[in-house]
Amino acid sequence: MDKCHDDVYLDITIDENNIIPGATDVVKILRPTWPIDKLQFKIFTNGITNKLVGVYYPGHYNEMVLVRVYGHKTDMLIDRKAETRNIRILHKAGYTHSLYATFNNGLAYEFLEGDVLTSATVREPEIYNLVAKRMAQMHKLEPNDSDIIKEPMLWKKTEQFMDLMPREFDDPVKQKRFERMIKPHDTLKNEYKKMKDKLIQLNSPVVFSHNDLLLANILYNKKQNTVTFIDFEYTAFNYQAFDIANHFAEFPGVDDIDYSLYPDESLQRSWLRKYLQSYNESSSVSEDEVTKLYKHIEKFVLMSHFLWGCWSLIQYKHSSIDFDFLKFAAVRFDECFNRRKILDD
Repeated sequence: MDKCHDDVYLDITIDENNIIPGATDVVKILRPTWPIDKLQFKIFTNGITNKLVGVYYPGHYNEMVLVRVYGHKTDMLIDRKAETRNIRILHKAGYTHSLYATFNNGLAYEFLEGDVLTSATVREPEIYNLVAKRMAQMHKLEPNDSDIIKEPMLWKKTEQFMDLMPREFDDPVKQKRFERMIKPHDTLKNEYKKMKDKLIQLNSPVVFSHNDLLLANILYNKKQNTVTFIDFEYTAFNYQAFDIANHFAEFPGVDDIDYSLYPDESLQRSWLRKYLQSYNESSSVSEDEVTKLYKHIEKFVLMSHFLWGCWSLIQYKHSSIDFDFLKFAAVRFDECFNRRKILDD
């Protein structure tokens, strides 16, 4: 990973609907020796929050500069100062890319070789063992920064989302679809209170967590046999069981969610065994330890579904990205309510 760059601030604002000219302006400053007339651009389409383009020139693909433009109104949801701080912390630990620059509505950063995980590759033991180990290593970090709050972010972030998510739409077609697919706000609010009351009692350890480890946020480098986490918009201290549950909840995918792909108990226990070996720094892990964490995850996964359901309703109102955010919200809320009985076990 690139270790020779100190990030800078650029007074540039990029049009999220026409990102190539702005990305070119960023690269002119960061890479003044590159031949501007030969620049090539690769649009990445994995994300549903921001827009991302890679800039390079022939023969220098691996030196690509990634330019990410924040999605419309996402500053309501994300603390951008904390995000850049998180990147610096994790890069210093050797766990992710370096940051080249920030600009008014985005970031420029290092390109790392690798393939994003899929619903198939995330289930391969040689890959998920790497993911489990890397998450354990991240969870053991103790960032020395007085601005970092070492309390679980889950409740404050969820309540922030609930305050922001729309309750009605001016467009009658949108409103009718919203009423048909989403439970009433009071129902959601009451369910959240029940979950919070129950989950707090579990006393899950609070650790430095990614909090958004979907498949597109993990790069697998087959040649080096490594995984790298990316996108730290929600990284903060949080419950250990939530961070793992949130990752498991992403096994079914995003675009066409298939909950038959949610990891079964056998896969989860294998994953958790590898995680606990790394987290405890011991090859000896008892089945009781695995079982305890497994049961906590079964319950915390409800909050993963709930949190991203709230998030998706906000995106449905504000995002310009071509994605059915309302359908996504409905699927996540439904899965939360379908699994709710687990809280009483």
